[in-house]
Amino acid sequence: MNRTKLSYKDYQNDKKTNYAIGAILIVALLGGIWLLEQTIAPTHIVFSILKKGAIYSLVAVSMNLLNGFTGLFSLGQAGFMLLGAYTYAIFTIPVEMRDSVYQYFDGGIIQFTIPVIAALVLAGLVAAAVAALIGLPVLRLKSDYLAIATLGFAEIIRAIFQWDKLGVLTNGSNVLRKYPTFSSTLYPFLVAGICIALICLLINSSYGRAYKAIRDDEIAAEAMGINLFKHKQQAFMISSFFAGVSGALLAMFQTTVTASTFRVAMTYEILLIVVIGGMGSISGSVIGSFLYIACSEWWLRFLDQTQFINGWQVPLLRTGFRKVVFAVIIMIIVLFFRKGLMGDRELSVSRIRAGLHNLIVWFATLPARIKGAGRRKKRQAGEKTTVTDTAQKTKQEGGADQ
Repeated sequence: MNRTKLSYKDYQNDKKTNYAIGAILIVALLGGIWLLEQTIAPTHIVFSILKKGAIYSLVAVSMNLLNGFTGLFSLGQAGFMLLGAYTYAIFTIPVEMRDSVYQYFDGGIIQFTIPVIAALVLAGLVAAAVAALIGLPVLRLKSDYLAIATLGFAEIIRAIFQWDKLGVLTNGSNVLRKYPTFSSTLYPFLVAGICIALICLLINSSYGRAYKAIRDDEIAAEAMGINLFKHKQQAFMISSFFAGVSGALLAMFQTTVTASTFRVAMTYEILLIVVIGGMGSISGSVIGSFLYIACSEWWLRFLDQTQFINGWQVPLLRTGFRKVVFAVIIMIIVLFFRKGLMGDRELSVSRIRAGLHNLIVWFATLPARIKGAGRRKKRQAGEKTTVTDTAQKTKQEGGADQ
């Protein structure tokens, strides 16, 4: 066994093994989720966390494509998710159910349905088309001005979809329901996984390198022949496409759609996930999504409940205290992990292999290191004794001379 410490770069060239291990890990993940579904009650909160975490992973990665890889500070994700959710719901509600759903608008204007997969793709295309129109004036802005403009467009879209004049299409301020949903946790994982894989391929392509060049230095990128507006609009549309798909998945998860769900707070949540995971890290966005959802909706729930210990009421534990503790945790992460949990690094198979190898080497060499430390301690003690004896002997000889 090689007992030297290795870097993840030592495993990068072994692509066949990395791909094989990656495939095994994906199959193991999906198999573990399937096993959970067979052994745990379907109403358990863990399935809600996994489903919502997968959906938020996709929208966080799509936002990271803009904010982290292209350098565009956009805050319009909630608006594009709304477009995707409404598009999916409108085109998948069964015809025989439309009279009850659109009861105030004579059954609505759409009287046909399309397959679920086609509706998911259409949800992304509608969001991308609106992004293309919005991007014409907005993408000429920079920094905070771009963020404010995209945030304003998201709010305008939400207000328009609640307008009763469009009720024959959007059902006004009423909810859309009775469209196809998913029951298995594997469904959002598969859809989100495929979409994130496509984003990874894009980032590692020549287009992804152009996005990174724009992020690092727009002047230098333009001098190299990169069309700034074209690539910015392209990244904006692609990000919006996947945000629309994630909005459709969220509609399936919630089983109802209403415009009031897609408020500014949702965009801030997604931005917070991106910052926690790391700007410019896809795996960081995925990890941050699951940690954020699990902490906010599961692990810290006990803080909202009054607790007694032998009749003594634990102070501070009451409704809303969970949010205070969660805010403190986020502040700690931001202070001590200023680039996020992953920074701009990725959790790759080569890094996992290098980490496991170094961990095994550490445990394998632990006895030898303990023995070496013991020998060094004895040698140092012996040297100290020798020095002390020499000093005493010298002192005695000096006293005898006098």
